[in-house]
Amino acid sequence: MRPPGPPAWESARTLQRFRRNRLELFSSLAAEYGDLVYYYMGTQPICLVTDPALIKQILTVDHRQFKKGRLLELAKDMLGEGLLTSEGEFHARQRRIIQPLFHRQMIRAYGETMVEQGSRLRERLQAGQVLDMAQTMMQLTLAIVGQTLFDADVEGEATEVGAAMHTVLDMINLMGNPLALLARKLNIPNPTRQRFLAAKTLLDSTIDGIIADHRSGKSTRHDLIGTLLEARDTEGDGQGMSDLQIRHEALTLFMAGHETTANALAWTWYLLSEHPRVEALLQRELQAVLGDRPPTVDDLPHLVYTRQIMTEVMRLYPPAWILGRRVLNDYAIGAYTLPANCVVLISQQIVHRSPRWFSDPERFLPERWNDDLRQQLPKFAYFPFGGGPRNCIGEAFAWMEGMLLIATLAQKWRFRLVPGHPVEPEPLITLRPKFGLQMRIEAF
Repeated sequence: MRPPGPPAWESARTLQRFRRNRLELFSSLAAEYGDLVYYYMGTQPICLVTDPALIKQILTVDHRQFKKGRLLELAKDMLGEGLLTSEGEFHARQRRIIQPLFHRQMIRAYGETMVEQGSRLRERLQAGQVLDMAQTMMQLTLAIVGQTLFDADVEGEATEVGAAMHTVLDMINLMGNPLALLARKLNIPNPTRQRFLAAKTLLDSTIDGIIADHRSGKSTRHDLIGTLLEARDTEGDGQGMSDLQIRHEALTLFMAGHETTANALAWTWYLLSEHPRVEALLQRELQAVLGDRPPTVDDLPHLVYTRQIMTEVMRLYPPAWILGRRVLNDYAIGAYTLPANCVVLISQQIVHRSPRWFSDPERFLPERWNDDLRQQLPKFAYFPFGGGPRNCIGEAFAWMEGMLLIATLAQKWRFRLVPGHPVEPEPLITLRPKFGLQMRIEAF
């Protein structure tokens, strides 16, 4: 028996609704049909899952009965076999090798880079200036990931690398477009794909050059690529990664560590602009903990309200807003059965706004996290970094980066949305502000 959902003959209408506003579609389907919604997009069966217990079953207990969704399969020709796109034992081996590099003690050193780059931006800003804060946060996180991954300064080679990475990101976001998929399948030349190929060539050659310098002993860089070269599978065969594997992982880390954090920060400034009371409480905490000095990693445990703000931002606007899996064989879930090749969609954006788990769920209320709410919730009622064996490996890095940058910038400036500027989330691979965020800078 299949889960409830709209009839198959409505598949064309469902596809139209998806193209028009996929967030509205998922919200309405979950509200009308419940925790499991079975529907068709054309001839493709899809199941939307919004119950935390069932999400836990899929992502943890039965994870081997699924494979990654179609978009990440398509991303392989852009990112290669990195942690984001690889499967099975190869993925497990890569994760074993890379996981120690993201231990909290290992990433402490990156905190100085984050504060340094945030301070550079803070000193460049001027009162009265109007900026697209979505784009500004993209540039800031690019500078950080460029320095930590490549030891490249944003004023130099990272600018070219960053432009190339944005081209690749835009291509990945286009992959769900049917015309783009057809052009790719038929190998039809088009300007967008040509730009992508040129950008990919530049990225590959840049990373390969850095790897070669490290291998030859010529490199003076202190970067994550050098650390990847030294990493070994200590629980397995004791070997490291090939140069090609390192390139794929470097591309994946650049991609995953750049846009997601930038979007979380952009939504933070928007929500603070709309909620001056919260902003005032943030200012009070920063003054009490930091005074006028810059933040450090050691300050993070004391920035309790700052963390609550970031937690609440990622509840309302989770940067990675949806997960996709494909059923390998007929799969029993609850009282129902999903057929092989059914696509399973799990949306943080929908679950995080459920009134079952959060009172007044549409309201921005960082204080809701005061009373150990995280411990009281079912495990997958709040999961901005995914879960199970494929959860985000850079979660600790992202928390550290987000909190340090919020503290660094909010010490001196507040950002006010320009009146009349439209604000709408755009659910692509990540959850971007569709029209950017034009904001005016004000001094405290």
